[in-house]
Amino acid sequence: MHEQPVHPAPDDEHARIAAETFRMLSDATRVKILWALFQGESSVNSLANLVGAAPTAVSQHLSKLRLAGLVDSRREGTFAYYSASDAHVNRLLAEALSHAEHITGAATAQSSHGYRAAGRASQRSR
Repeated sequence: MHEQPVHPAPDDEHARIAAETFRMLSDATRVKILWALFQGESSVNSLANLVGAAPTAVSQHLSKLRLAGLVDSRREGTFAYYSASDAHVNRLLAEALSHAEHITGAATAQSSHGYRAAGRASQRSR
């Protein structure tokens, strides 16, 4: 995060982008897909196994996440590989999942957080 906000209050464009990001994170399967991608690049079938969803459903979620700019893809032959593309979203997701641990009682105030933002150089900050 930045030490000081760039703007004292969000303008319309930044508020819209933030709301769109939250909208993309409002689906539990997309949260699981993004978290898996922050651990490393993956194919649709691997992601489907990791998150317990059908490959067609994962593919549809990936399409939405890619259009929102949260996921990048690359082709290798007939396979597509996906990766998470935004370190800011990684930190946001880690905080939300840590919050969920506290809400469910899986973590206490003294607990260290199980979810940590990945510190990968390949993620670009926006």
